[in-house]
Amino acid sequence: MRAAVIGTGLIGTSTALGLSDLGWDVVGWDPDHVALEEALEMGAVRVVASSAEQASDRADLVVLAGPPAAIVDHLALLRTDALVTDVAGVKRPVVAAGAHLDRFVGGHPMAGREHAGPGAASAGLFRGSAWVLCDDGAHPADIAELSDLVSSLGARPVVMSAERHDRAVAVISHLPQLLAAALIESLEGEPEAMDLASGSFRDLTRVALSEPGWSSEVLLENRTEVERALGELVTSLGGWSLDLSAEEPAAVFQRLERARDGRRRLAPPIVLVEVLLRDEPGELAAVGRALATSRVDVRDLQLRHAPHGGGGVLAVSVRPGEAGALRRALFDEGFSLVN
Repeated sequence: MRAAVIGTGLIGTSTALGLSDLGWDVVGWDPDHVALEEALEMGAVRVVASSAEQASDRADLVVLAGPPAAIVDHLALLRTDALVTDVAGVKRPVVAAGAHLDRFVGGHPMAGREHAGPGAASAGLFRGSAWVLCDDGAHPADIAELSDLVSSLGARPVVMSAERHDRAVAVISHLPQLLAAALIESLEGEPEAMDLASGSFRDLTRVALSEPGWSSEVLLENRTEVERALGELVTSLGGWSLDLSAEEPAAVFQRLERARDGRRRLAPPIVLVEVLLRDEPGELAAVGRALATSRVDVRDLQLRHAPHGGGGVLAVSVRPGEAGALRRALFDEGFSLVN
């Protein structure tokens, strides 16, 4: 089977790597020749095409992985019998642009990293992530075929309309990016606050590291839904302000409790084990031995470096009931724990 991947940035190259691992013959094209050559050197694509049209020729699958505006422009000119999909973070304009194709299914893998470009790509990038497939005008057989494919890449296919997608990502993706940017802006003129920033602030603002060109285009393309989400947030923050001004401890407590309950529903219950790392070689290897010995189910890992060197704190999230075994194994390796 032959796949054409148009756009060899982070998502396009990760898709190409995954398809190559599955045995697909992948042809790539990107207007950025440096990115295209890097994808070739990584083995993500077997052949580089001289144009998007040449890449798509005789393909069984075409994956459009450029910025949303470029995808819309390319769809307007595309004529092919192949199954076509895309990875854009906004779907309504893309689905409309692909309506003339017999086999088009709008797609969006809900995965990514702060770093852009093929150098940050990985065949395992999509593992465990949702991958939206839009059913607007798409044939059920094509949706089923793509569902099987994205499952093979390690993702979880989620079928929904473009409208529902754009409304949802405005809340869970686009709004957090604006919030991260606003939080960073709040530090301007506050150097003491920057020196005090720790895990929670860093976690909340991680997405501010995203490449701004791509992100700004998606935000503007989905501006109607983003503005709606912003309006609801402003209303919510206004309520917080009123409760604080009125010195209503019960109201503040209840809102925090509802937020905690809502956050817990996003993921299975976990217990956090925080281990102190010394600034010495082999510390992470020793943690790895403790993980192997305790045989715990690791749900998340976060490393918080000391600001000026000197080690840091590694937070390991495990299932309830497994924290004791991990703590014992870490003690046996000579570690001290925060909790």
